[in-house]
Amino acid sequence: MRLPTMKDAGSKLLCTLLAVALSGAFASDAWAQRQTERSRQKAAAEKQRAGIQQQLAAIKRDINQTENAKEDAADTLAESEAAISDANRALRDLAEEQDTTATRLQALANQQAQLAQTIGAQQQQLAKLLREHYVAGNEDRIKLLLSGDNPNRISRDLQLMAYVSQAQARLLDSVRNNLAQVEVNRDKVENAQQELEEIAQEQLDQKAMLEKEKARRAALLGTLSSKLADQRKQADRLKGDEERMSGLVDRLARLIREQAEAERKRQVAAAAAAAAKAKAKAEADEKARLLAQARAKAAADRRAERERERERIARQNANAKPGVKPEPLPAPLPAPVKEAPVVAEQPRPAPTRPEPAPEVALGPAAPSGSFASLKGRMSSPINGSVVARFGTRRGDGPNWKGTFFKAPEGTEVRAVAPGRVVHADWMRGFGNLIIIDHGGEYLSIYGYNQALLKRPGDTVRAGEAVASAGNTGGNEESGLYFELRRNGKAFDPAGWVRF
Repeated sequence: MRLPTMKDAGSKLLCTLLAVALSGAFASDAWAQRQTERSRQKAAAEKQRAGIQQQLAAIKRDINQTENAKEDAADTLAESEAAISDANRALRDLAEEQDTTATRLQALANQQAQLAQTIGAQQQQLAKLLREHYVAGNEDRIKLLLSGDNPNRISRDLQLMAYVSQAQARLLDSVRNNLAQVEVNRDKVENAQQELEEIAQEQLDQKAMLEKEKARRAALLGTLSSKLADQRKQADRLKGDEERMSGLVDRLARLIREQAEAERKRQVAAAAAAAAKAKAKAEADEKARLLAQARAKAAADRRAERERERERIARQNANAKPGVKPEPLPAPLPAPVKEAPVVAEQPRPAPTRPEPAPEVALGPAAPSGSFASLKGRMSSPINGSVVARFGTRRGDGPNWKGTFFKAPEGTEVRAVAPGRVVHADWMRGFGNLIIIDHGGEYLSIYGYNQALLKRPGDTVRAGEAVASAGNTGGNEESGLYFELRRNGKAFDPAGWVRF
């Protein structure tokens, strides 16, 4: 956490006014002629204050430099931690491949055993036939030729014997081919298994190297953090001195507050004048509206009277005796021109500066959508112990916006609800970070991970593994940092997730 800079606009104004006030005081001849012990003490205090300010500024510059060095070290962590995540994911994929290969090997072993049993039976059958054929020799063929039977039958029997011999030969070839194919498949699978084991060993060696690099970088961060802590302690002590010296500028601060109050009153008066002006205009507009309404009514009455007169004359002419000249009808009055309604001009509100959004929601978001229906029924994202809860103090920094679970490296991190991954990458301060969108502007956030098992765009189920716990991002303890957010604001996951 960086100390607030002394170069903001408010501090500049205070220092400038202080310098003007003090210079004016020193310029006074009367003050120069009546130097008292108290005035000398004030001068010494001012000199001491200036010296403390210089020391404080120097320390803050040193802190800024150290902060920059820490950020550079954190940046160097990003590459190694991302590589560790890739290595862990590759190891996970290799383990799945090895399981698949082992299953294939077992299936081939079962097939080979079954085939060996079949081949054994066939070999026994072939051995029996060979023994019988050896004992009989060619006598069967000779006896058949000398039997004197029908030549067609003799030819058919000889052909059948030839077919039997060919079938036996084909069976023997099939057995040989099957045995050879089993050997080939077994060699291929064994070679693949050996290759996978070599790759897995290489990945393990690479992970060990990356872990060593990560430890070195983490040690650097630890050294820088220790130096920062010492500097901040010294800065806090000097800041206390600065606060005691700030009593010298209390009068100027009061003056600034009075000016601000005067400006506020001026704005209130201006707003009241604008409101009075708007009220007067509204009253004038109302009078104009009523006058226009009265004029319209009078015109409507005249038109109605003229219309009644025309109807009367028309009836009179219709009932007149023949030869009597009809009375002319009066011309109808023209339709009145519709006047545009008078709209009172609305007073322009005084411009206001928007309030900054709070960093942490004051309470849980209003439930909406399917995610809200899971409130209180979602399982913990990890099997670990809660060591920091939402809203509690975080050292000398801001309060926790989420929950930190302590867990060994590699512990499975699970999604608390179904959704879609919208972010899966390294981020300063959070390490390997994954964010899941659950709809209804609800997000769940998982940080400090050792490895990310999902990519942006992946859909996940409730309870599905999305990462493995770690201490990436320069954190000292291994575990999971977990947040829930709605409309971009963090809220307390307690009551939503069962820890």
